[in-house]
Amino acid sequence: MSGFHYKGEIEFSVQSVDENSASATMPVKPGIRNPFGTVHAGAILWFADVTATVLAMGKMDAAEAEPGFPLAINLSANLIGNVTEGELRANARFVKKGRRVTTIRTEVTDQMDRLLVDVTTTHIPSA
Repeated sequence: MSGFHYKGEIEFSVQSVDENSASATMPVKPGIRNPFGTVHAGAILWFADVTATVLAMGKMDAAEAEPGFPLAINLSANLIGNVTEGELRANARFVKKGRRVTTIRTEVTDQMDRLLVDVTTTHIPSA
């Protein structure tokens, strides 16, 4: 395939964050769909990873190059379903909250609460 050009746009909103969980929503728009009309797997994984990172950050500001920023060092995902419209919802919660290593499980569902993606990420603080 030659001459292929794709431009996308991702946006999301954090709905809540507390000591144990974070939730966010992301509208399904043309800029995150693949050529088949479903949400691109990369967009769903990005959404899950960012929601997990928001939880791992806690009260930390998201300043560029901030020491201690939670870097993802592992991501494991099960892609279970997909959608062509509506809104995605991500819910992240700690599996293990450590000083050096933190593991978070994030589930992404559609607006009917059907599980689309189950993601586990492991984070360490940046130097």
